[in-house]
Amino acid sequence: MVQDRQERPFDLLNKVIGQHVLIRLKNNVGIRGKVTSFDAHMNIVLESAEELNGDGEIKAKLGTILLRGGNIIFVSPV
Repeated sequence: MVQDRQERPFDLLNKVIGQHVLIRLKNNVGIRGKVTSFDAHMNIVLESAEELNGDGEIKAKLGTILLRGGNIIFVSPV
């Protein structure tokens, strides 16, 4: 018998390590960058991070940053 195994949030984050993602923060700021690590609080470290304006264009280059998990609304692969 085959059982469907539901993925957990950390399973999905593990899949995107080393990949670029789009992250939306509570203050409606968009950040794009490559995920290098995360922890149990969903704090996420990004390399080559960029802040995006409302049109998805680069507003500022941020480099390597740490985003606090409590400020993240969603994480989406790009």
